[in-house]
Amino acid sequence: MSSSEEKGQVAVGSLTPEKEVPPAFEDHTNQGSLETSQEDFMTRNGLNLRSFQKRSYGEGIVQLDRSMKKRHLHMIAIGGSIGAGFFVGSGGAFATGGPGFVFIDFLIIGVMMFNVVYALGEMAVLYPVSGGFYTYSNRFIDPSWGFAMGWNYVFQWAIVLPLELTVCGITVQYWNDEINVGVWITVFLVAIIIINVFGTLGYAEEEFWSAVIKLGATVVFMIIAFVLVLGGGPKSGRYGEYWGARYWYEPGAFANGFKGFCSVFVTAAFAFSGTELVGLAAAEAENPVKALPGAIKQVFWRITLFYILGLFFVGLLVPYDDPSLLGSGYVDVKASPFVLVGKYANLQGFDHFMNFIILVSVLSIGVSSVYGGSRTLTALAQEGYAPKIFTYVDKSGRPLFSVGIILLFGVLAYVNLDADGPTVFSWLLALSGLAALFTWGSICLAHIRFRSAWLYHGHTLDEIPFKAVGGVYGSYLGLFLIALVLVAQFYVAVSPVGMDVNTAEGFFQSYLALPVVLFFWACGYAWKRQGWLRTDQIDIDTGRRELDWESINAWRATLAAMPAWKRIYHTVFV
Repeated sequence: MSSSEEKGQVAVGSLTPEKEVPPAFEDHTNQGSLETSQEDFMTRNGLNLRSFQKRSYGEGIVQLDRSMKKRHLHMIAIGGSIGAGFFVGSGGAFATGGPGFVFIDFLIIGVMMFNVVYALGEMAVLYPVSGGFYTYSNRFIDPSWGFAMGWNYVFQWAIVLPLELTVCGITVQYWNDEINVGVWITVFLVAIIIINVFGTLGYAEEEFWSAVIKLGATVVFMIIAFVLVLGGGPKSGRYGEYWGARYWYEPGAFANGFKGFCSVFVTAAFAFSGTELVGLAAAEAENPVKALPGAIKQVFWRITLFYILGLFFVGLLVPYDDPSLLGSGYVDVKASPFVLVGKYANLQGFDHFMNFIILVSVLSIGVSSVYGGSRTLTALAQEGYAPKIFTYVDKSGRPLFSVGIILLFGVLAYVNLDADGPTVFSWLLALSGLAALFTWGSICLAHIRFRSAWLYHGHTLDEIPFKAVGGVYGSYLGLFLIALVLVAQFYVAVSPVGMDVNTAEGFFQSYLALPVVLFFWACGYAWKRQGWLRTDQIDIDTGRRELDWESINAWRATLAAMPAWKRIYHTVFV
């Protein structure tokens, strides 16, 4: 056996006695799952009172319910976070930047996300821990920064939940605007609560089937859009003759110059928010080593087929100066370009079909909000960065109090019903507008620092079972693009489209996330008094998963024997 294979087989917890094991990386991988599997059906699925009792797991950190299957992870990766930002927010992006800048900006964010998710996948296969990327920031960058990223992520999802509930209510009003939107907010909040009763499996199944519906509908839309571009639409509609790319010539492909280019970035980032959830979900998968690499590779298809190609077709069929798009926001469902295409084509019922898909998508993101926020909050509590009550995990594997507090934020959706509600809501949105970018940047930086420490401690890249396609250079590129987006958004915050200089209120509504993150970092540093980790301080052994290197090396040998095109196919796509 080679030295690299021997190093690759270091078991979890095989450390020198003087090293203290951080609690989030102790090996309790199977303990919680074993207890859950021994419970009866009703308890496992949270359907009786016994399921709410605290799980007994001995010393250390309890692992959540590991019932997520490979199919769940794959669908979470490829379609889990497709929601209001893609179907609705893109309308505002077309209005401010035009189809050309939408295509370019979404492509740039897509390249960035490709590298972010691969970096996350590489670390998650080696260190599949509850809390995911927050713990990687804590471990590889700076504990104070990890504190900031954890709380930043919790508040991001806690604030997105009331937004999605509001969009759900407005989406239903497309069919019936006589019923107060507050009624529908209540209906969908109850629906999200019911899904969370089933814990991890409830989230996984809901995400699987909603992703199937969203992806299927997007494929149907692209086929129909292709036919419409060629002039195959009903003669009574707009696209009864060859349409082509006329809107790219008149009114044009680009709007508002450089400001238009910069302004679209935020919409694109919002649309991609949640892509990283596949890394968080890995800690609750049956076998993340086998399931996660394939799931990570599905992100390529989401970026290219559904975001880039889908929005390209929209840009061919809806002009950026369409009055229905102008001034549209994330909650204006009637301004969704996907709905407008069906309406303008005079395809009977197609606008209603796409509106239903938007409803499914938005509800799905609401469920994801509770999942992402609660799991990160539990991880923070396990590290001592949040009140201990949030470490409570019941017999069905639900982090009960963490789920409850995130659900409580859903009540903020009712604020939007008050006359001053939109003002309050816009400030809440400002808290989460750029939050995802800091999370993604931290993932890239954590990967760079992990690789540096890995080599410093005498390991080789061959000992990494799943490697990011772009390696450390991909993470540098991702970090650079994230910095570029933050600079572009700062420029737009200072001088937005249609204005020379923004007001102080407008600036902070566009850039509030930065001072909030810095505030969390300062709180973390004041509390823990821990700063930037030097390379020699980074522990890359504790909690590292024990791997079957015989199988890994056998697959690598098989892959090496394949033709070049087949190696690329298996490395990047499946």
